[in-house]
Amino acid sequence: MAPDIINVAIASKPNAIVTTRPVNPPSRAYVTFLAGNGDYVKGVVGLMKGLRKVRSKYPLVVAVLPDVPKEHRKILVDQGCVVREIEPVYLPENQTQFAMAYYVINYSKLRIWEFVEYEKMIYLDGDIQVYDNIDHLFDLPDGQFYAVMDCFCEKTWSHTPQYKIGYCQQCPDRVQWPEAELGPRPALYFNAGMFVFEPSLPTYHDLLKTLQVTPPTPFAEQDFLNMYFRDIYCPIPPIYNLVLAMLWRHPKNIHLDHVKVVHYCTAGSKPWRYTGKEENMDREDIKMLVEKWWDIYNDESMDYKNFVATAVNTEPVDLRWFLAALPEAGTVHYITAPSAA
Repeated sequence: MAPDIINVAIASKPNAIVTTRPVNPPSRAYVTFLAGNGDYVKGVVGLMKGLRKVRSKYPLVVAVLPDVPKEHRKILVDQGCVVREIEPVYLPENQTQFAMAYYVINYSKLRIWEFVEYEKMIYLDGDIQVYDNIDHLFDLPDGQFYAVMDCFCEKTWSHTPQYKIGYCQQCPDRVQWPEAELGPRPALYFNAGMFVFEPSLPTYHDLLKTLQVTPPTPFAEQDFLNMYFRDIYCPIPPIYNLVLAMLWRHPKNIHLDHVKVVHYCTAGSKPWRYTGKEENMDREDIKMLVEKWWDIYNDESMDYKNFVATAVNTEPVDLRWFLAALPEAGTVHYITAPSAA
């Protein structure tokens, strides 16, 4: 159900013309990140409409950098988003060359730990779409960092020892990790396009402090978050963040009928830029998922002005199945998820 929204005029900053605030702020929210004046605003609009379509009870907060133009902010406000301006997070100037340039700006995502008006949040990248209600993830036990494990099989990982020896945590038995040669098996590594976390000012300040003394690595904030939260990271099943490469790298691990969240992060897969010409993009399952995204984006009934929130009777979700599937002693179990509705 969409929250009641009011518009607020902001005069202190030239681009912060409009924003939104829930009349009765909930203690939980989804959050995403937007920078610049490019076409990623389409992804965020699609995400907002997707959350509305699956009848999420919680708002979508959009953390925007100052360079997001007022026209894009108004688009988001008109879709019922809660727009929140944040300042960029910069690395020391002599360190930015170690991270992939287009990832460096993503360190600014660390600002969302400052959103302490919410007790718990679910972060979703702007190139993600939600196809089934995942509100039940807010009920996971506190004190852990929940996210889906990444896959090391694509060429973007070619700088890592995992890729070089053919090891992937998605299929750890396929190629054994050679501890005698490379030392202990690496800690489980998550994709930072989706995660469940608890905002906290002490954590926020420590994240920024730690960042200043941590050498950047190719995947920028994703590597950093994996390092920072490695001791409390708890994997959740891939249905909550399907990285499209899993469809051809680990097809046995994926059942598309059960997938709740799709991450269009693979090169060429962003629906609003899709041509089908890039590698693996002419697959029928990819075409279907791109079309599915467009169906939501083009659905005018899901626009905020046209959407009439109605009460939906839902039974409480029993999380015992889910908690039983969480990893024990580093072993990850995947089970079929029941409907959250």
